[in-house]
Amino acid sequence: MPVELRKRKAHQLPVAAPLTKKSAKTKAVPEKDDKEPVAKSKASPPKKAAEKEDEVEEKEEKKEEKKEEKKEEKKEEKKEEKKEEKKEEKKEEKKEERKEEEEEEEEEKKQVAVGDTISLDGFGGEIETNDGEKTTLKKLVDESKAGVVLFTYPKASTPGCTKQVCFFRDSYESLTAGGLAIYGLSADSTKANTGFRTKQKLQYPLLCDPASTLIEAIGLKKTPRGTQRGVFVVGKDGKVLVAEAGSPVGTVDRVKKLVDEGK
Repeated sequence: MPVELRKRKAHQLPVAAPLTKKSAKTKAVPEKDDKEPVAKSKASPPKKAAEKEDEVEEKEEKKEEKKEEKKEEKKEEKKEEKKEEKKEEKKEEKKEERKEEEEEEEEEKKQVAVGDTISLDGFGGEIETNDGEKTTLKKLVDESKAGVVLFTYPKASTPGCTKQVCFFRDSYESLTAGGLAIYGLSADSTKANTGFRTKQKLQYPLLCDPASTLIEAIGLKKTPRGTQRGVFVVGKDGKVLVAEAGSPVGTVDRVKKLVDEGK
């Protein structure tokens, strides 16, 4: 029987595994390096923007600081200005005080006092009687026997002044017995004093001194204006016997006392 020869199969090489899509991608795209410059370039722009923002904020802060500094400087300047103003005000006040003191001293020197002998020529200027006759203190003294009594009152026909002129009216005889001449003196007009004298039936004249020259000379003028109630007595020789302020009854009582002392 014939032997059948079997053919040997050729040795087959192993088939390589087919490439998957994943592996193909892995092969196609190289692995990223953490240190590659691409990553650096992507992080750089935000950092610069942040730095710029910081710079802007710093500038704004500095501006605000400067504004605050200027405000403080202005406050300090105002404080200094106020201090200087106060200093100047105090200086002015002291000047005014000193001026007033000097004026008062001058007034005191000018004012007559009991015991002084005054020059009657031109003393107190010219005045009028309630009848409108011009006269002076010198003329009144010359016409008197022993001297002149001038009692001053603020305003004709007012309650206090009415009492005062009536006290002198009621005591007229005793006050003039020794030769003194009695006169009322105010800054009223001739019309006001004439009506006052007539209504109160006064035996003595009322003198009108609208400019208050005589009233001021005897030291009974108020500042800045007005007449202080008081009494002034001067002898024939120009010697001041009485010079003081007083009440309606006080003025007449002072003259009574002078008359009694002379007896």
